Amino acid sequence: MPVSPFPLLSLMVFLPVAGSAVVLSGRERWAPHGALAVTTATFLLTLVPLLFFRSGQTGFLFVEKYPWISALGISYHLGVDGLSLFLLPLTGFLSVIAVLVSWNAVKEKVKAYFVSFLVLEAAMLGVFVALDAILFYLFWEAMLIPMFLIIGIWGSQNRRYAAVKFIIYTVAGSLFLLVGFIITAFLSDSLGAGFSFDVTRWGLLAVPEVPQRWLFLLYFVAFAVKVPLVPFHTWLPDAHTEAPTAGSLILAGVLLKMGVYGMLRFCFPLFPQAVAFFTPAVMTLGLVGVVYGALVAFAQKDLKKLIAYSSVSHMGLIIVGIFTMTAAGLKGGIVQMVNHGLSTGALFILAGAVYERKRTRNLDELGGLAEKAPVLSVFFVIAMLSSVGLPGLNGFVGEFLLLLGSFQFRWWVGALAATSVILGAVYLLWMTQRVLFERDRSPEAGPFTDFCLRERLVMTSLAFLMFAIGFFPSGLTDRLESTAGKFKDAAAAPGPAAAAIAAGNEKISFEGATYEFRLAGH
Repeated sequence: MPVSPFPLLSLMVFLPVAGSAVVLSGRERWAPHGALAVTTATFLLTLVPLLFFRSGQTGFLFVEKYPWISALGISYHLGVDGLSLFLLPLTGFLSVIAVLVSWNAVKEKVKAYFVSFLVLEAAMLGVFVALDAILFYLFWEAMLIPMFLIIGIWGSQNRRYAAVKFIIYTVAGSLFLLVGFIITAFLSDSLGAGFSFDVTRWGLLAVPEVPQRWLFLLYFVAFAVKVPLVPFHTWLPDAHTEAPTAGSLILAGVLLKMGVYGMLRFCFPLFPQAVAFFTPAVMTLGLVGVVYGALVAFAQKDLKKLIAYSSVSHMGLIIVGIFTMTAAGLKGGIVQMVNHGLSTGALFILAGAVYERKRTRNLDELGGLAEKAPVLSVFFVIAMLSSVGLPGLNGFVGEFLLLLGSFQFRWWVGALAATSVILGAVYLLWMTQRVLFERDRSPEAGPFTDFCLRERLVMTSLAFLMFAIGFFPSGLTDRLESTAGKFKDAAAAPGPAAAAIAAGNEKISFEGATYEFRLAGH
């Protein structure tokens, strides 16, 4: 992997940190303007890799690698490939949207709020480009602190409970990940690759099957909490419900995707035999999440909780799709990570807009908004249909590929996975009917203002992307063809070291150095 002469990724990651310092030193009333300028510039930087990435490319672009803590095999190593290619602009775009959504919603500690969001953006981008395990872990942990503050300080009535629950679940899961990273580094040394936390070097290892299974479990627990996969999901509805609108947007749009990203980045290439061994169990959890999330969504009276449980169902479908280890399922999983961020993020923005005007999210106290706020209602219907998976909108592309991969794997897996689409259509249409088209059931049915220009700009940009991906999906799918094939091959075949050993050659050259890889017992 040639090192890039221009530190694009470092600039992308640390620009929000520098921007947060500027916002912190400025006046309170200028904080939103400064945050908007920084997030917009960062979003433009996230688009640069799209210009250079070509269909069929499997390697990393814009690689940066410098020694950091050499004695411990830790380096400052960044890079972007097909897996992170679209997650970076998704993070940058939703960060801009989060600032616009928060423009008038935050009344207290405004500077601290926007500084927290900028630090959160930097940590999220760092997760998607880090190629050193310890660097990945530092970014992974760093993003928990600002999100904890966003929920705990600027959230709703039960914000402290939700924030503490969020931090306990995610930190506990992260400890499993740290232990897994350390063990993998020692295993790397014992297998001839040297004591290193370099993720690309780990991809060459020929890890024996039994250690694979134990390591897979350590990694999987950490990533399953973040997805969140049943039964690790209970922190999500509370965090979504109590977080401010922008917090719910980032939780649904970006943070949930990091669990799936981690599984693809680490578990599939490092532990292919363990992935195959645990696939039935993981698929069972995914299918349970699909059905459970949809059924529990039916019982919700709180608008944000209903959307939160729909995320549990949709993320369960993504897990099922990637663990089919088919090209369609893997491609659909990556595409749907982007689509879910747009459609569910839009629903949370709309739920927040309704709450700001009605001061309630109780479905029994809502209704009649189609007549009072036609613009809001149009965007509400578009976001709902996107989440349902209507052809012509972005949700259809990902769901079709996920279901195609599920049916290719096993017909009954596809049939169970399809319940996500059927049940999702029912509860989301029911939600829309109650909020928009039934009579207003609020105790004091007063005037209801429609979207202002800023809100229309936010929702128009989201709707444009929904239609653009729906009508022209090849912009995503073509560039993900080789990436999906890479993960499919990684999960189905032994690593380069194992293949070399089988051929009688234990020496492999990697980044200018030669390593003598070996299997346990050799």
